[in-house]
Amino acid sequence: MTEPSQEPVEAEIVPEPAPPAPPAPDYDERGVPSLEYVRDKIEGRYATSLGATELAEGTAAGRSVEEQEAERAAAAKAKLEELRRSLG
Repeated sequence: MTEPSQEPVEAEIVPEPAPPAPPAPDYDERGVPSLEYVRDKIEGRYATSLGATELAEGTAAGRSVEEQEAERAAAAKAKLEELRRSLG
């Protein structure tokens, strides 16, 4: 049989894992968000989308897109009227 080596063994000391963090103030102990938190998040996203729309409408490209949509709608309406006249 071979004898175990008498040389010292280097070992790393691993700290114990930290206890779980308490839930955020906007969540309950099960991790469910509060109604106020959800409402604030929805209102924030809505405000962001309104702002983005206002910015898009304020640019030349945004106005150009609106004009193109209006032209297409007018052309579609004219074509629909033409088809209705041809049918009856």
